[in-house]
Parts: sequence; structure tokens; C-alpha cells
Amino acid sequence: MAIYLIRHGETRGNAVRIVQRPEEPLSAHGIAQAERLARQLVAEGISRIVSSDLLRATMTAAALQRATGAPLQLDALLQERNFGDLRGTAYAVLDVDIFAPDYVPPNGESWEAFHERVDRAWAVVREVAASTGGHLAVVTHGLVCRSLAARHLALPAGTEVPVRWENTSLTIAEARAPWHVRVLNSITHLDDLRATPPEGVAAV
Repeated sequence: MAIYLIRHGETRGNAVRIVQRPEEPLSAHGIAQAERLARQLVAEGISRIVSSDLLRATMTAAALQRATGAPLQLDALLQERNFGDLRGTAYAVLDVDIFAPDYVPPNGESWEAFHERVDRAWAVVREVAASTGGHLAVVTHGLVCRSLAARHLALPAGTEVPVRWENTSLTIAEARAPWHVRVLNSITHLDDLRATPPEGVAAV
């Protein structure tokens, strides 16, 4: 059995570089990404899906559920880091590095609080994986993926934790300790699906 760790599909906020709000939906391109990923995984034996309850994650998970028929449960512990009052702000106008180790966003989560929450999410994932008769898909967010990879998963020798986690990226780990990763941050399912960025906005 394996855990299929998935970042949500692209949103407009991703494309134009805005600190995302909780209700941000997938863009048309993000929906296409989610459907492409779902088609790739339909024959993989996904028997259960756990997802963040934020809209961009639930929309991604719903595409996978439609393709596989696997039951879906939502868990708020898998939400992205809460950037508080900065949500909705363009990165270009920020005068601070919101990813700095000591930065705490106003009315948001510190890194310490975020990692503690991810630890609790990982406990839930392990429990669900242990009771699942097939592969478990976990749909979440970029910083959650990074936290799990850095602190809970065993990456291949010589591999560093990715700084950037791509939209609908797929990471596959064994569903038992020490949680060896055999696929990391892969978007091969998007090889022939390229984003068309808004005019004047770089594709990032």
C-alpha cells in the first residue's frame, strides 16, 4: 500500500502570485490539471481520499473521487498555513519575506504552530492509511507537502526537500514506517498540458 500525496490544482491566485484566500477555487487550467491527474490515477487502486477542506483542495479531490469512486473525507488539519491578514495580498507588494523562519503573519500561524498542526494531520493520515485496504490519496497544499517531506517522509538518498511544490504534483510514499518516497513532486501527467498565463504575468 502507498500514500499518494497531492498538491491541489492551479488557482488564479497561484497564476498571478497572490497570497491565497481560503475560498479561492481552481482556475479552468487547474480543473484541467486535476482531471488529468485523476485519469492517471484511476487504475492505481486508490481506495480512499483524505483532503484539506479548503475549496481548491476539495475541487481537486472531487475530480479524483469521480474518477476512482473512492470515498472522500475532509480534514481541516490539512489546510495550508494560515497567513492571516496577508491573504489576498499580491506578493509583489509585500515588504517582508513571509516564508522567513521567524516571521509570523498578523492574525496568522507561526511556523511552530503550523508544523504542530501538520504533525497532527500526519497522525490522522497514518491512522487512515493503516485502516485502508488499498492506496490512500491525500490532497493538500504546497507548504503542507514541504513540511511532511522535511519532517516525516524518507526521501531518496541525495535528494533535497523541494522548495516549490507544483500544482497537482504527485509524491508517492510507502504507507508504513519509515515512509520511503519513490516518486517526488512529479508532474509528468501534465507534460502536454501547459498553462497560458494572464497577459503580463509570468508563469511561476
